[in-house]
Amino acid sequence: MDATTLLTAQHKEVDSLFSQYEKVTTSLEKLSLYRQIADNLAAHMVIEEKLFYPAVFVGELKGKLTEGLEEHLASKRLLADLIQMSPDNEQYDAKVKVLQEQIEHHVHEEQDEIFPMVRELMPKREREALGEAMEAMFNKLIETAPRNRVPGETDQAPALS
Repeated sequence: MDATTLLTAQHKEVDSLFSQYEKVTTSLEKLSLYRQIADNLAAHMVIEEKLFYPAVFVGELKGKLTEGLEEHLASKRLLADLIQMSPDNEQYDAKVKVLQEQIEHHVHEEQDEIFPMVRELMPKREREALGEAMEAMFNKLIETAPRNRVPGETDQAPALS
C-alpha cells in the first residue's frame, strides 16, 4: 500500500475513534476508547518519525516535517497527561478534546500539504515499498500497547537531519 494512502487510512481510523469517544458516557468506555486512540496515535507517530519523515526529508518538505515533529511532541505531552489521569477527572474530557483538535490540525496539514508533495517527489513504487514497511512496523507496534512508551518521549521532538 502506498505510504500516503496508509497514513490517510490511519488518520480516518483515529477520527472514527474520536467520534465514538464523543458518544460514550461511562468512565470504562472512555478509558477503553482513549487507550485505542492513544495506541493508534503512538504507533502512527513512530512509523512517521522512524520511516516516513526520514524518507521524505528533502527540500521544501524539511520545514513542514520539522513542524510536524513539534506537533507530534505536543500531542505526546497530552497523551502522557491523559495516561496519568482517571476518566473521572473533570479535565479528562477537555484534554481529549484538545488532543482531538491538535490531531485534526496535524492531519489537515499532512494530507493537504505534505502528502501531495511526497506524491510528486517519490515514485509510486518507492511509496508502496515504504508503505509496506510502515504497515509491518505499525502492526508489530500496535500489539505492544505503544501508548506506554509515550511518557518517555515528551522531552523534545526527534531530529531528522
